[in-house]
Amino acid sequence: MESLKDYLSIKEASRMLKVCEATLRRWDKTGKLTAVRHPINGYRLYEKKKITDIISKIIAG
Repeated sequence: MESLKDYLSIKEASRMLKVCEATLRRWDKTGKLTAVRHPINGYRLYEKKKITDIISKIIAG
């Protein structure tokens, strides 16, 4: 795992994508947007680059 600064919490990712946290959990379970787990507490973390790439694709249409 890279530095934790390269990752977003589920709350941060959901705000950026404008979807609820439950949607991100569902996407993780179905493989649509996989999360990694925090090494200490096991919480879902999302790569900032993946989130920004998704946003860029949405904006580009």
